Order: sequence, then structure tokens, then C-alpha cells
Amino acid sequence: MNTPQARISARFQLRPRTLRWTLANLALATMLGCPAVTQATPSLNFVSDVTEAHFDPLRIVYPDSDISRHHGDDDDFRHRHFRDDPLIIINVENASDYYIVTNTVAAINAQGTVVGYSGWHTHPGPSVVLVKSGVATVYDGDDPTCTPKTYAAGSGFVDPGDGHVHMVRNEGTAVLVTQAFQIIPTGDARRIDAPSPGNCPF
Repeated sequence: MNTPQARISARFQLRPRTLRWTLANLALATMLGCPAVTQATPSLNFVSDVTEAHFDPLRIVYPDSDISRHHGDDDDFRHRHFRDDPLIIINVENASDYYIVTNTVAAINAQGTVVGYSGWHTHPGPSVVLVKSGVATVYDGDDPTCTPKTYAAGSGFVDPGDGHVHMVRNEGTAVLVTQAFQIIPTGDARRIDAPSPGNCPF
């Protein structure tokens, strides 16, 4: 029997609160006299092609197929195995919007200047991001050292969303193309521009 190299368990209960949280923080900062902090950082040469669909609550449970096959038609075993030892669980407990997003980001110019980036932003729900071509350089808003993480073509990363602020930049010489699968609370904005967290010089 083959042992699975990785097990994935995801349980989402999405709440349409991130936008309210962001607006409340922007309003507070404005009242405190910090307008520069509240200025959003929009994208530059960052083009998104978005496909959207809507699902009611979604539950996917995928068993360890090797174990199920070895036990033939034992329905009781398969049912227990689904519940107790699944390979993958995705459980979205309320109706949500689902997106497939292809982002194309310009490469550095002849002067070596970065000309393509997402701007600081967050999403109300999680994103699974695959790098199709180029190299994605990702900065997290909660990293005081502004240390980049790089993801080459054929790799990817997970953005948890729910207020997590980040930026994707193309700091390479080839056009960057990423594809993301996103789960967003019904009716919420898919992307929320955010002010610079102040941890990076850009």
C-alpha cells in the first residue's frame, strides 16, 4: 500500500467581514490624522482575467484510493474510511463565490526597473496560486523584514486571505503569469486594495 505523501484538510466558514474590517481601520486611521497610511496601493501592469461561478455549501471528501481498492466492495469500510482517514477534505459551510483568475504581470524594463506588481491587497477568502510562467516574488504585509518569497514556474503558494495583506511583484526578465483558485463569501469583493503596511520601501 502506498503511503500518501501529503494530506490536505480544509474547512472554510467564510464570513463577509474583511471588507468591513478594512474600511473600519481606514476610517480610524483617517480620524487619527494619518491620511498617508490609508492610501491604497493599486496594481501596475497587472492584468487579471476572471472567471466566476457560484456554489451552495460545498463538501468534497476524497478517500485514499489504494486502501479503498484493496478492500473491494466493502461499503461499510469505505464509508468509515471517508469519515476517518480521507486524503483530501474541502468543506465550505456556506454559499460562496468561486473564481479562477489568470494574472499577467509585466517584466522589468531595460533599465532594470520593476514595472509590474499587484499592489498591496487582501482577499476575503483563501487563494491557491499556481505560477504558470516567470517567477512570482511575494511580500507579506506582516513581515517586518520585508523578505521576499520567490515561486518559479511549476510551483505555487497559498494565500489565506481574511485580512492577510500581501503583494506579488515581477522582479524577473520574463512575463509572469499566475493562475489562482479563490473561494470568496457570496457578494463580497474578490480583491480589496490595502494601504502599504510600511514594512517595505515600495
